[in-house]
Amino acid sequence: MKKSIVLYLVKRFLRFDKDQPFIFISALLAFLGISLGVMVLLIAMALMNGFDKEFKKKLTIMNYPLTILPKFYGAVNENLLIDLEEKFPKLKFSPFVQSSVMARSGTELEGGYLFGVNFQDEKNVNSVLKKAIENHTFKKFDVLIGKNLKEEFDLNLDDKLMYIFTNVEPGGFSVTPKIKRFKVRSYFDSGLSAYDKAYSYTTLASLQTILHMSSNEYNGIHIYSNTPREDILKIKKELPISVTIRGWWEDNLNFFAALEMEKTSLFIVLMLIILIAAINIISSLLMTVMNRRGEIALLLSLGATTVEIKKVFLYLGVVIGITGIVAGAVLGLSGIWILGTFDIVSLPKDVYPTSTLPLDLSLQDFVLILSGAFVIVVASSYYPAKKASEVDILTVLRNE
Repeated sequence: MKKSIVLYLVKRFLRFDKDQPFIFISALLAFLGISLGVMVLLIAMALMNGFDKEFKKKLTIMNYPLTILPKFYGAVNENLLIDLEEKFPKLKFSPFVQSSVMARSGTELEGGYLFGVNFQDEKNVNSVLKKAIENHTFKKFDVLIGKNLKEEFDLNLDDKLMYIFTNVEPGGFSVTPKIKRFKVRSYFDSGLSAYDKAYSYTTLASLQTILHMSSNEYNGIHIYSNTPREDILKIKKELPISVTIRGWWEDNLNFFAALEMEKTSLFIVLMLIILIAAINIISSLLMTVMNRRGEIALLLSLGATTVEIKKVFLYLGVVIGITGIVAGAVLGLSGIWILGTFDIVSLPKDVYPTSTLPLDLSLQDFVLILSGAFVIVVASSYYPAKKASEVDILTVLRNE
């Protein structure tokens, strides 16, 4: 049997048969099921990647790409900062002093961290703070707070906010915690409420004074880098044994491991939709085999080989599956473009910097989805094709 005959039979078996309409309907349902499965899977993976990328972006800003910390008290100082700036001129450094505090307004309390920073250096490593301090000058004991803390305490600019420090001072026969009032100069909005409540910033000199630290002594150094995973290895070689360096990802391993597991689970669950649709391919082809048994037996008696018969039904399943995959890919990519371009699904602006859905479909996920769907389609087509090639010629022709 020539290849043209195989293709002719494939086209013929795909046509609508008035006597057996359920065969065509079953094939159509298989096509629609695979199309919808691929479309949903593409959009779901794009959403997962988009949210994952958005969270990473925000965590990178507020946790800083790289941070140098002491292994023991007093190990981070101005000499180390100058040395690193000379050795790594392309990187941006910002020294900081940090203290655990309780913010108090009236009867309300909120725990968090107060950072003492040089705002001119800090704006180079933190784009959120850079935007918040525009047109603002910070003097001693001025403070920059998060949007959520401002709203929770109902504060206005230039209001006073009390901070209770964990450090204590002797007073008579007892010790009392340090308390200091700061003037609210501005506020920042990181898009993550946990940071907006917990983080506050004041000048480096302010916190050094409160904690009785010298002007050349720090609790750590924030570093901005476009390639932190590469730069962390270079910086480690230049650091003394008294300090260590951490990347932002090292503090969020469990969070991103959970996101990755969620993405994998979602991929597997949605791939089952395609698998269920592939069952329709099996049922459609098996019905076609049962309906065309006489024709198959006649073809075999005229010299067609079992391999050629198997090809006919294998091609049938592949044609239905591939057209479904292509249609699903087109619908999925179109859906991603529409959802990413138009404000169809609104997101809360206090959480995300955009009102449209963050969508980011990677080439790897795209290829993996199409490849997985194709493997399912081919595997689903094999069994009916095998059954067609095993038709008993004598029994079928005798009964026909």
